[in-house]
Amino acid sequence: MRHLFRLSIISLLLGCSLAAPARADDARPSAEQLAAFADWLSIYRADATARGLRPEWLDAALADVTLVPHVIGADRSQPGGPARPVRFPDYLAGKFRGDRIPYGQRQFAANREALARAEIQSGVPAAMIAAIWGIETSYGRVLGRHDLPSALATLAFEGRRRDLFTRELDAAVQMIGEGRVQRSAMKGSWAGAFGQTQFLPTSYLRYGRDGDDDGRVDLWDSLPDVFASIGHYLASAGWQPQQDWGFRTLVPGDFDRAAVAATQPPVRCVGPLARHSELKPAAAWRQLGFVPVNGAWPADDVEMSLIEPDGAGQGAFLVTRSYRAILGYNCSNLYALSVALLADAVSLPALDGPVVAANAAP
Repeated sequence: MRHLFRLSIISLLLGCSLAAPARADDARPSAEQLAAFADWLSIYRADATARGLRPEWLDAALADVTLVPHVIGADRSQPGGPARPVRFPDYLAGKFRGDRIPYGQRQFAANREALARAEIQSGVPAAMIAAIWGIETSYGRVLGRHDLPSALATLAFEGRRRDLFTRELDAAVQMIGEGRVQRSAMKGSWAGAFGQTQFLPTSYLRYGRDGDDDGRVDLWDSLPDVFASIGHYLASAGWQPQQDWGFRTLVPGDFDRAAVAATQPPVRCVGPLARHSELKPAAAWRQLGFVPVNGAWPADDVEMSLIEPDGAGQGAFLVTRSYRAILGYNCSNLYALSVALLADAVSLPALDGPVVAANAAP
């Protein structure tokens, strides 16, 4: 209770001063901010020790940790929320700009053996594993350069999602303390994700897999580890073996959407899943007059739901329970649909033209 009171006082004293200025990358923390951060860090050390983290682990992981104001600015200005809505075609165009598809096709072919091994181990299609890899880090080309302990400590200190980032900082301390990774190698995104999987530290500890059998999980430099870990994550999130994600569909002109509205509210990934219809067997959707555009019907008894990410009449998809496993990686229909469509594209021979973007157009 004393610690919570002290943290509340810190927040009141700082007020809005934690928000990053317009040129966030040039921001330098003020003396007041640094003092408040040092006070919070002392509290964190004491509480983390009480949670079972060893003092020597904390010493190693928190060496040279600093407050990074532009990380707070980035966290407060993420797109896609109610204040900054994004249409799916615009989101997709951003994800697939440049060579995301043709380079992905080449990488899929070049790493076919390691991807196939990860598919056998996890039951997740190789193309889906490659698509997560492609969306998250552009096939390992964009990993992030932030100091992870500093980014996580900054976000835990700021407090908007304190519980989440305190857990992630604890996990990062454990990773370093147990010798799973060198402190100097802990680089990643401003939000604390790292490696070619863009796992958070808790996900690394829970889902990381040693795909090359060298006795360690290296998500920065070992592609077999990367592929095995992505596959294990999606399998744990509910991917159904031998079941594809779904397809874009045409909606019959006289279709009554209210007749298929979900009757039970979702208990996880609430916002995105609230946009899904009820789950109905594929045969029922076919009888209602739905037609696949870029895929094929699964078995008649495979359950599917209808999702129209931008609203009625603006592009529709029928998706299976396997699709929901992608939401487990990132709780966003825009993200999950982009991954799914990229998976369809990367396993094809290289073709000219925006194959996936065309499929996604309304």
